[in-house]
Amino acid sequence: MKIIVAIAFILILGSLGSALFFLMRDKGKSNRTVQALALRVGLSITLFLLILLAHKLGYIQPTGIH
Repeated sequence: MKIIVAIAFILILGSLGSALFFLMRDKGKSNRTVQALALRVGLSITLFLLILLAHKLGYIQPTGIH
């Protein structure tokens, strides 16, 4: 589960980086920045739902602060 979450975070950061790249390169003349940011939002929501599902199924347990 840790590997899946780590990969998802890397994909989210990669999408954010590509949005920045498209913003700087296209100067707002195309919608590639919007598409990259929409992908980032979709990945973030998917990761959140995956974490909720994994908790519900017992794959991950809360540990709290010690």
